[in-house]
Amino acid sequence: MTDTKKSIHGQWSSRLAFILAATGSAVGLGNIWKFPYIAGENGGGAFVIIYLLCVLLIGVPIMMAETMFGRRTRQNPINTMKTLSEEAGADKNWHYLGWMGVIAGFLILSYYSVIAGWASAYVLKAFTGSFFDADASEIQELFDGLIASPVQLIFWHSLFIVATMSIVARGINTGIEKAVRFLMPSLFVMLILLVAYAMTTGSYDQGIEFLFMPDFSKLTGDSVLTAMGHAFFTLSIGMGAIMVYGSYLPKDISISKTVFLIAGTDTAVALLAGMAIFPIVFASGLEPAAGPGLIFQTLPIAFGNMTGGWLFGVLFFVMLVFAALSSSISLIEPAVAWLVENKDMDRKQACIWSGWITWLLGLGTVFSFNVWSGFRLFDRTIFELLDYLTANLLLPIGGFCIAVFAGWIMKQQHSEKELDMPNPLGYQAWKILISYVAPAAVFLVFLHVVGVL
Repeated sequence: MTDTKKSIHGQWSSRLAFILAATGSAVGLGNIWKFPYIAGENGGGAFVIIYLLCVLLIGVPIMMAETMFGRRTRQNPINTMKTLSEEAGADKNWHYLGWMGVIAGFLILSYYSVIAGWASAYVLKAFTGSFFDADASEIQELFDGLIASPVQLIFWHSLFIVATMSIVARGINTGIEKAVRFLMPSLFVMLILLVAYAMTTGSYDQGIEFLFMPDFSKLTGDSVLTAMGHAFFTLSIGMGAIMVYGSYLPKDISISKTVFLIAGTDTAVALLAGMAIFPIVFASGLEPAAGPGLIFQTLPIAFGNMTGGWLFGVLFFVMLVFAALSSSISLIEPAVAWLVENKDMDRKQACIWSGWITWLLGLGTVFSFNVWSGFRLFDRTIFELLDYLTANLLLPIGGFCIAVFAGWIMKQQHSEKELDMPNPLGYQAWKILISYVAPAAVFLVFLHVVGVL
């Protein structure tokens, strides 16, 4: 590999651009509701400490490896793994790891866009005052009415797919980079405004205590595995997004320093979300352990019955859409990059094909909430099956294989050269983590999510 090799798609204009793009990929709906919820249910501050250690010891090393793979080859994930395996003299079947990431991104976006469509619909509902003075049964009826309507879901799903593809079609610098330079700072501003609003509710201290006060009595083996799993999933590892984003990273930018910044920023978003959400929940006397329903069934009650709730309800759901959009553009980029590099398409053609396929797949998720709700495969709806296949199988297997390839297959002189750490001890620490700690941890997460542990 030559240092002058560049991606045919271009490259990020700066380290900040890559940080914003990769953080945007990592920050999604899970940061807004899942992290605060699982933290509160697993010992609060005690869980946060375990989670941060897991990000440091598992998430960061694998993310560094995935970024390194992409930058070394300047290609899409499929071609990247083919090139790297040839370079290492390894089995050619390693290129299926690239396929797994691209397919995972496709499948995730197909249902992610439907859920993001719910958030988009709620922006309009908040703006038109649908939550005003509403009680739990009225909000439940509102939500049930949305998911029971194929027409509404198809409209919002389509709108979200069109918005995603419109950004990706414009390319790296004028499309993705320009979008994340707007989306990510806007998301942070909205989060900070929501935290400031939460401070006025009278339950801010209670919310902070719920999220941060260590309760080691609630910390179990399951809690540790949950922390490990979320640390892995939250950084968008194993779906090809970070690999393809890494292929656009200039050679003079430090991978290790940049990945640490991305992990820190992603964690900050999750913590800020908890600081914004739980004081509002407690101030309204609502249930903090509502899981995904927290967003669409619990918080609207709070926004509809609090002073200034109309404005901050709109702000919250716009923030959700921004978080979802910054993730969705990274989910489809590996497939678009492959079509451009391998099928002689320009980006617009690649986006049209990718968009249509993703949209069609998404109809399965749309209908699984209404007209096909009784249809089951392996005792799961289409949505549940896609979620299980990607989150419980493809992503953990992908992350495990990335760690194994980086730690055991890739030649040491190549990984040393790409990571280019000034301190030799830094590289040795990474090598130990990627070779032993990360694969073992991801394997345990895999056993946990499939129900073996």
